[in-house]
Amino acid sequence: MQDNQLGKVALVTGGAKRVGAGVVRFLHARGWRVLIHYRGSAAAAAALAAELNALRPASAATVQLDLLQTARLPELVAAALECFGRLDAVINNASSFFATPVGAFTEAAWDELVGSNLKAPLFLAQAAAPALAHTGGAIVSIADIHVERPSPGFALYTAAKAGLVAMTRGLARELAPAVRVNAVAPGANLWPENEAVFDDAERARIEASIPLGRVGGPQDLAQAIHFLLEAPYLTGVVLPVDGGRSVVL
Repeated sequence: MQDNQLGKVALVTGGAKRVGAGVVRFLHARGWRVLIHYRGSAAAAAALAAELNALRPASAATVQLDLLQTARLPELVAAALECFGRLDAVINNASSFFATPVGAFTEAAWDELVGSNLKAPLFLAQAAAPALAHTGGAIVSIADIHVERPSPGFALYTAAKAGLVAMTRGLARELAPAVRVNAVAPGANLWPENEAVFDDAERARIEASIPLGRVGGPQDLAQAIHFLLEAPYLTGVVLPVDGGRSVVL
């Protein structure tokens, strides 16, 4: 274990690409050291770590794991301690997202959606709690504004995210005062890579409904996550980061 206490350490699940990479870059630019978790995006994770280490040596590392392998989740905590000697934050960003209309539910869809959006964050929080308590750390998860107003066709995904919100509030109470637990709830924030999820007309309709006039980006979520990490009197909060969309749904 390295005895390097300079800079807080954040573990970001799914941190190699898209929103996760945006969160990693945002925190790193503010002095954090980052452990970039990935499942299959090895090249992207390595490139991101190299980019950040060129800016500040020994400030970024990578770790590979399928989060559905629940028994192995403590390995992520061990990797943070091995690389950096401490752990100050867990950012539950990794998430599967796809439609499951009624009549199309399957055990495989349940395992993937509930596993990535609820089970993995819950068991990772359990594994990380002692290390986070040691540093007075925090957990921030990415929920969804549609927990309150579900979209048709996404019942399984919505149920998983609703469980994540309940987890956030339950752990906030149970882990206090040593560890704070919060969440951000995006609306439209980067369109899914699978273009079949929303066609062009639906995307245009959603964008037109956002009071602030644009779809969110990784920077918007990263800024909110950073705020929650640095706000010592906030726990059990689910913060909408949606450009005002939740007030017009």
